[in-house]
Amino acid sequence: MRMKFAQFAVGVFLAAAFLAPDAAAQNPDTLMPEQSVAKAKQVLTQLLNGLGGPGYTEVRESECTGRRAVFGHDGGLVGYINFDDFRRFPDKARIEYIGKGRNTILQSLIGIDDLEFAHGGIVITMFNGDRGWTYDRSGVNELPVTSVSEFQEQVKRNIDNLLRFRIKEPGIVIRFGGNDTVDLKQVDWVEITDSEERKFRLAVDRSTHWLVRAVVSTKDPEYNQINDDTTIYTNYQLQDSVWTPLQVSREHNGRRTAQFFYDTCRYNPGFPDDLFTKNTLQKHGSEAVLKKK
Repeated sequence: MRMKFAQFAVGVFLAAAFLAPDAAAQNPDTLMPEQSVAKAKQVLTQLLNGLGGPGYTEVRESECTGRRAVFGHDGGLVGYINFDDFRRFPDKARIEYIGKGRNTILQSLIGIDDLEFAHGGIVITMFNGDRGWTYDRSGVNELPVTSVSEFQEQVKRNIDNLLRFRIKEPGIVIRFGGNDTVDLKQVDWVEITDSEERKFRLAVDRSTHWLVRAVVSTKDPEYNQINDDTTIYTNYQLQDSVWTPLQVSREHNGRRTAQFFYDTCRYNPGFPDDLFTKNTLQKHGSEAVLKKK
């Protein structure tokens, strides 16, 4: 019995001896700056390959359909609404919200109180760079400046834009953030800071190399605090060329704000050039612009 214990102790010692250097190498506080950058780039490369490689990085358009859960300020569920989401990256978006019967949640979703949507139908919000419009039963209207500014900020915080376009911008700082367990998964953290001091923290699954969650931290000068916006990604499925999370949850400072359940996503479908223009809203109105394949 004493011999078995001694053999076990030796085994534990040898295992610790072999594992200790690797564990130290994974500790961000023990890495030299150049080692931290190299490790972070390695994890980012694994992430991009895990999401589809060129099939992910070369995406310039997407069309996704699904259902969005909307939550109130108290974290309670307000309701659900169906949507079609058309994107041309980095800064063009057309979102068509479809309601049946009496529906009052869209006003709180978009932040505009006088939308003609109470009895169902379709409302479209469209952004094209620094311009934005809505379409409802009253016709086409300009979006408030605040709504456009919020969209432009979302463009800068968007993780797909970060990974596809912004990662090589001047002023981008990348470092390895260490190992962790997130949502019962072993992950590597990558920390990215842009020139305007937005801090992105990406948790990458060490097995699948998919994104588990992303945290974007920004300074709020009005309240002199740091705000954390967290996105949680689950239920990955291969859609066209991209491994796509079909369930996405969002939180603001720990409070759930939205949840998306995607049915399908298509990538680089080839949108008509006028899809993201004001004229197409005036021309087509509530008619379907694109035929589903």
